[in-house]
Amino acid sequence: MPQLRSRLRAIGCLFASLAVTVASHTARADDEVVPKPNPYPISWELDFKHGMPKRVVVDTPDSSVPQAYWYLTYHVTNHTDREQNFLPQFDLLADNGQVTRADVNLPKRVFDIIQAREHNKYLVPITKAMGTLRIGDAEAVDSVAIWPEPEPRMGKFSIFVTGLSGEAVTLKPTDGKLVKVTNADELKDKAGLIFLRKTLQLNFFIRGDEVYPGEDEVNKDSETWIMR
Repeated sequence: MPQLRSRLRAIGCLFASLAVTVASHTARADDEVVPKPNPYPISWELDFKHGMPKRVVVDTPDSSVPQAYWYLTYHVTNHTDREQNFLPQFDLLADNGQVTRADVNLPKRVFDIIQAREHNKYLVPITKAMGTLRIGDAEAVDSVAIWPEPEPRMGKFSIFVTGLSGEAVTLKPTDGKLVKVTNADELKDKAGLIFLRKTLQLNFFIRGDEVYPGEDEVNKDSETWIMR
């Protein structure tokens, strides 16, 4: 079982890194085909601070039984030299390899419960956080990413945050590999091209979790930038 869980997680990471269907390409996910972000910012980049992932159980009108959700609060500030279009995307990669997009068709009550629990009157749902982010600390936004619980025992999991940077790269499958596209003419035909953006990967783990799901401490593992 541990080996199977490890393999599933590896497959999930491959999906997250390439953002394409593995069956449609034979390229390997190594440094040759999956570029790394520039070590120094080469485009605009927003300041992003986040809390620890938390679990909450909510009674909703749409369900006869309480539903468990995980959420991540965050504070984003624009310290660049111009207004930026903030269109965040949050994906949770569970220990079983399942990738879940945040904030998809969630009951409003879930956000209301989280806002009351966090005691933050400035917390807004992602729909109100999205859009033009003006410059300066006074224009910063507090929001939250929310996911339905993917599995009762979370173990190790990762959260991918896209939309914090303007750095991006375009790849094209060629001879079983993915190569960078730099020719403007090639970019005109978008069929078959793969677009990757600089993405923040947050890794967490929970010790235990078998008997009382959601009650064990969430630990931060690592944090890194990737292209996804």
